[in-house]
Amino acid sequence: MSEATNRQWTLAKRPEGLVDEHTFELREAAIPEPADGEFLVRLLMLSFDPTQRGWLNDVRGYVPPVQIGEVMRASGVGEVVASRHPGFSEGDLVVGGFGWQEWIATDGGGLLPARKLPPGVSPSNALSVFGTTGLTAYFGMLDVGKPRSGETVVVSGAAGATGSVAGQIAKIQGCRVVGIAGGPEKCAWLTDEAHFDAAVDYKNEDVGERLRALCPDRVDVYFDNVGGPTLDTLLLHLAIGARVAMCGGISSGYGTELPPGPRNIMQLVIQRARMEGFLVLDFAPRFGEAIAALAGWVGEGRIAFQEDIVEGFENAPQTLNRLFTGANRGKQLLRVADRS
Repeated sequence: MSEATNRQWTLAKRPEGLVDEHTFELREAAIPEPADGEFLVRLLMLSFDPTQRGWLNDVRGYVPPVQIGEVMRASGVGEVVASRHPGFSEGDLVVGGFGWQEWIATDGGGLLPARKLPPGVSPSNALSVFGTTGLTAYFGMLDVGKPRSGETVVVSGAAGATGSVAGQIAKIQGCRVVGIAGGPEKCAWLTDEAHFDAAVDYKNEDVGERLRALCPDRVDVYFDNVGGPTLDTLLLHLAIGARVAMCGGISSGYGTELPPGPRNIMQLVIQRARMEGFLVLDFAPRFGEAIAALAGWVGEGRIAFQEDIVEGFENAPQTLNRLFTGANRGKQLLRVADRS
């Protein structure tokens, strides 16, 4: 393909499970020209999050589903190569909702408005610990979970980009933190690098049995990234007055066929507990506060994080699937190009 074309991944067919070779179509389009008030971005890196699979379902959600023929929606980092916008200049690195396309002409608005990267922040960091995953962990743990020093906190999907940061924020608040992850390698990273107090390997251990041993005084805060049977099990281990922060449900695969609801929901009544869902977009006015706090903790060595970077724009569909097969280690990213 010529360098003078814009490759785009568009939705061709709604998937029923994991995306496959029929879900998206790789198209060529002309590189757009920025109009007055717009700037042209060359994409450098894409972010992958489980919620992107949910956007492919033709169902009502917190944002409209991606339509057939539309460019796949996603956050990314790019370089401004031309500008007719007073707030952006050639050479700026910007993060925003650019989608699966190599070139974007934008006014900087939309669901995820474009903003400049602070000096010294790499494209990968801007999409991981300082991106929506880090922000989700910050607000979900502090504003929804409300951990207090001395409490016991459990995080599922704990080796993922959001779960790992959420657990470390709870540690910073003085809590005892147990992570649930799949496989000995991920569990070892949680205890050795992220300094969780303990980890449960759901692939090789009985989660309920391990929680009884690790949390004899029960669980005060549960940060849920997976839903399904793990959520059902955790409901049986809640302490009086516990808080459950509902972040995601990756065990469902975000397909149209969802698992049954939790059978143990009455534990919320018995334990006088609260279960609350949230969206990071609701906290957009406070993103600056969160990024500043996260930057301080990272700089002090109090938050460790992993970035899993796949190479090549042509690999975008397969990269999305890595989130649902457990292949990724930390934040899943795809490098499209290097900065000019």
